[in-house]
Amino acid sequence: MSLNPGVRLGPYEILAPLGAGGMGEVYRARDTRLDRTVAIKVLPEHLSAAPEVRARFEREAKAVSSLNHPHICVLYDVGNQDGVDYLVMECLEGETLAVRLERGPMPVDELMRVGIQIADALDKAHRQGIIHRDLKPSNVMLTKSGAKLMDFGLARTTGLAPAAGTLSQSPTMSRPLTAEGAIVGTYQYMSPEVLEGREADARSDIFAFGAMLYEMATGRRAFEARSQASVIAAILERDPAPISSIQPMTSPTLDRLIKQCLVKDPDARRQSMHDVLLELQWIAEGGSQAGVPAPVAARRKGRARLAWVFAGVAAAAAVVFGVGYFSHRPAKAEQIRFLISAPEGITFIDSPRISPDGRYVAFNMTDSTGVTRIWVRAMNALAAQPMMGTEGAARPFWSPDSKFIGFMADNKLKKVAVTGGPAVTVCESGSRGDGAWGRSGVILFDGSAADSIARVSASGGVPSPATTLDRGRRETGNAWPEFLPDGKHFLFLAFGSKAESVAVKVGSIDSKEMKILAIGNYSRIDFAPPGYILFVRDRALMAQPFDGKALKLTGEPFPVVDDVSAGGGGASNADFSVSDNGVLVCRGGVGSGNSRLVWIDRTGKVLGTLGAPADYATISISPDGERVAAEIGQLGAGVDIWVLDRTRGVTTRLTFDPGDDIWPVWSHDGTRITFASNRDGDFGIYGKQSNGVGADDSLLRTSDNAGPSDWSSDGRYLVYLSSAPVTRWDIWALPTFGDKKPIAFLKTQFSEFEARLSPDGRWLAYSSSESGRREIYVQAFPDAGGKWQISTQGGRDPMWRRDGKELFYISPDGRMLSVDIAAGATFQAGVPKALFDGVRSNDNQLGRSYAVTADGQQFLVIRPDRARAIPATTVVVNWSAGFQEK
Repeated sequence: MSLNPGVRLGPYEILAPLGAGGMGEVYRARDTRLDRTVAIKVLPEHLSAAPEVRARFEREAKAVSSLNHPHICVLYDVGNQDGVDYLVMECLEGETLAVRLERGPMPVDELMRVGIQIADALDKAHRQGIIHRDLKPSNVMLTKSGAKLMDFGLARTTGLAPAAGTLSQSPTMSRPLTAEGAIVGTYQYMSPEVLEGREADARSDIFAFGAMLYEMATGRRAFEARSQASVIAAILERDPAPISSIQPMTSPTLDRLIKQCLVKDPDARRQSMHDVLLELQWIAEGGSQAGVPAPVAARRKGRARLAWVFAGVAAAAAVVFGVGYFSHRPAKAEQIRFLISAPEGITFIDSPRISPDGRYVAFNMTDSTGVTRIWVRAMNALAAQPMMGTEGAARPFWSPDSKFIGFMADNKLKKVAVTGGPAVTVCESGSRGDGAWGRSGVILFDGSAADSIARVSASGGVPSPATTLDRGRRETGNAWPEFLPDGKHFLFLAFGSKAESVAVKVGSIDSKEMKILAIGNYSRIDFAPPGYILFVRDRALMAQPFDGKALKLTGEPFPVVDDVSAGGGGASNADFSVSDNGVLVCRGGVGSGNSRLVWIDRTGKVLGTLGAPADYATISISPDGERVAAEIGQLGAGVDIWVLDRTRGVTTRLTFDPGDDIWPVWSHDGTRITFASNRDGDFGIYGKQSNGVGADDSLLRTSDNAGPSDWSSDGRYLVYLSSAPVTRWDIWALPTFGDKKPIAFLKTQFSEFEARLSPDGRWLAYSSSESGRREIYVQAFPDAGGKWQISTQGGRDPMWRRDGKELFYISPDGRMLSVDIAAGATFQAGVPKALFDGVRSNDNQLGRSYAVTADGQQFLVIRPDRARAIPATTVVVNWSAGFQEK
């Protein structure tokens, strides 16, 4: 169907024809309403004759129109007039990539610029669930403003994804096939799975993109043949010739990337266009030996010998350069930066830790099933690999020789070889803290916030204290050890009653002496040769000169990297680390909104969400089940208590003071919320009406930190936790009658956490580290008598069903378990039963990490926000380049 100038399609006036193809005719037109020039594609009648095809076309067109990207041709409108279906698009001036490639291969800089722009556009579309399905050079327009990707989603919207046996009928061929062997169009960019009749997905676009890059680099198509059958056979069975054999000056890294995009098996192919984009950007920034000639076969023996001599000299130079680069960085070496993206299926990442030799990066990652383990990526590899046996692991740390990774899981300190193998237990830890491995063979590790730092031999043994809390400074805990190069002295943080009173201290494994280096707002610290300490302050990674021999700071801190994440487990857990040879890794862009409150049933089926994404920690459900109190952290503004209304969908802030307000607990009648706050120094217990009216009331002030854990159903007792120098965390009860004096209910040499009263107030469930790992126990209340162990393989965060006949808790590997309870004159507990996986525990060990409805049928859990993009990890080689001269 041809349209003459002056013909109207709705408000659009046809001006002139632009071209035609299997998908229809394209015209230049004028939008009479906005007085702008547009392009109109009129679709053939056979594509829109069926109502169901037209409806699908309109749905998909709406989805494509939502793509707002500088390198995607904008789809403005879709319409129908007198049986004619048409698309209204941005009118582009320029030439197609296909026309450009008729003049030969692209120079490297042009290839990288256009390739990155196309990859960025595809990544944007894939993230919104839209697959191109007809990616080829003729669908890329080169304009003054850059490359523009056209015809997004049309192969799918028209139902024309080719099936096996119908390839000769495909209307998406850019040029007809002739008996003389003219170039075959679209087929040369189709992935093997599409040719075999399987459904296309993002990986099919990646294959087509690889074929386009190949053609841009060489001026030849990756799969050329003189017949349709031969093209199909080449795609299904043969690999194209290496780019370096055609263009010797091509970057080897680009050659490798294209090969990975063109892998036949989609499961073995590059899985994400985002990964492809990041590597192209890295190559463009100089992350490969672009411009170094690849060896080319020569006919004469002398030339071959000369080539081998040259290659040997080049290899020797590369070794010298590599050693100097990573071990003796030149004084004026420049920084090199590149990104490492998250693997597919990962929902949460924190704690990137680079090995001392700079060859590996270990991460703590949570996958889509809720399992957290350590993943390791070698610097010369293209993907991270999970370390089996590290399930439920906390933050990794490296041995000084970079051969082992230490971590804590199941309340044990463990180690695993970076090359793989079983994880070996070093000792019982009773915690999920951080560790450091010294050159002298000693491992330091921290426990809960109220504990000192412990030491143990890396070969195993019984831990002993390495630090003691300074009660004169009212210290609440020592954490985050970091060995200095001598393997004897170490840095650590000593926490006071307020965030700004954090002290950076230095200790020694040879003595009990400890020295304060600085007091202020510090995160965890890494030592960076030749003489700096690195830490995060207000999301900026700072470096401060440090004299490792005199053990003192020698200058003012200066910024190195902006926007570094506070990481998981609190603001002190900043997401960065540095190697001995100057390679820095850090993660940023993780601010508010990295988790969601998700309702699930007893089988783990997701029922819905509550509230908007935020940095949720402790949560508590009201007695009537209609409201949820949540502890929410806000970047740069501390932590406050908020109330979420399930019925109205409204979230209201309850506390406003500048301190941290944590651990919300509802009163028995739901009229008040009790919480802990450090607004006046040490954490004390406060209360406020749950409707937000009135001022905050101070319920308990103590010289030790204290926070609420539960109220009795009759309101007579507030059960709370309090820390002490020797007995660590203890369980206390504050009566609301009589003299109202606090009662020490459970005060032992071990740490007791998460005290929860049964609905009738006669039994108290809690977790304790007395066995060497956290287990769940029950005792009679208020008069202690008898004790029953509930969990069998570790447990935390017990919670009662409203009728008292069931007790829930979380296993060390994140499973929700249920135990039947029969309690009357005596107490009886059944065998734990697993309900579902993927429950995230609070690293602070004291708050409620989930809530359960009165009938025990629904659970509210904190889970990573999967809709939120996970920021890439930044790698900086020669991080200190330019700073040492200042």
